[in-house]
Amino acid sequence: MPNSIADLIPEINQIQDEDLRGKVIAVWEDALAEGGWQLDDLKTMPYTLLVDKVEITFPEHVSVVCRLCIAMEEVLADAYGERYSIDKDVLIAGALLADVGKLLEFSREGEKFVWASTYKYLRHPFTGVALCYKHQIPETVMHIVATHSWEGDKFTRRPESIIFHHADFTDFDLTKYASKHP
Repeated sequence: MPNSIADLIPEINQIQDEDLRGKVIAVWEDALAEGGWQLDDLKTMPYTLLVDKVEITFPEHVSVVCRLCIAMEEVLADAYGERYSIDKDVLIAGALLADVGKLLEFSREGEKFVWASTYKYLRHPFTGVALCYKHQIPETVMHIVATHSWEGDKFTRRPESIIFHHADFTDFDLTKYASKHP
């Protein structure tokens, strides 16, 4: 049984700024409480309800997409040096928080995960930003949460959000493909 969100998503420990790391953990703890979830629930929760038969759990998706972001940043830094300005802590924190609003967007009926009533009015980028704002997450990180999905398509995404957006949709598009081509 996991004792902390960092047990489920160890990439949290890669945030170098201790204050930011603590705030990221606080957002997750608040989202779990607000949604009525326990850490153990996350081990079976699918990361999306938009695709049938998802075999990837919520923490797996968050962890994998965060690792994709870290790898992309490292490749870019290695290839281009400082030609792109990418804040690694902002990137990691944003990657870890982009989907945290899903804990308010999802609900459970027996063993089945379903849309919560919140989903009728607010998708996870909005509830995620609300949770982040409450815990004084920096605006640069909230920008990733707010713009990572199609809701952010009209915005000019900052470098960290561009990286996250593509990493997230790589995982999501592969999930959609796998569900139709087992």
